[in-house]
Amino acid sequence: MIKNIGYLVVGLVFGLALTKGEAISWYRIQEMFRFESYHMFGIFMTAIPVGAASLFILKKFEVKTAEGEPIEQPKKDFHPGVILGSLIFGFGWALTGACPGPLYSQIGTGSLVTIVTLLAALAGTWVFGRIQHRLPGGLSKN
Repeated sequence: MIKNIGYLVVGLVFGLALTKGEAISWYRIQEMFRFESYHMFGIFMTAIPVGAASLFILKKFEVKTAEGEPIEQPKKDFHPGVILGSLIFGFGWALTGACPGPLYSQIGTGSLVTIVTLLAALAGTWVFGRIQHRLPGGLSKN
């Protein structure tokens, strides 16, 4: 139980960063998809090198998990389903103004209509889990 408090703290800090950076703002997201503002692109162009540098550091110093296991970056092969999935994700993001990360922050700020988006995301994840074994492109669990 105590170990999970760290996850809660990290989640709260992440949510605060998303909120203060306006990354949860429906208007900011709409500006991004209309190419009217640099704000969201600036966030992404900051996150990508930070993530890349973090991965480099993890590999360079052979950092281990809290349980002492090595951190491995799984190899992900490309398959055409990624294109369709990306389009569905992008259209959903543009329509709702939310992607999975900021959903909880949006709800936490009082945007209760976002609960509908959360439920739809959960339903979509459940459906994908149910049909994943029938999909082409190496997504089979077998």
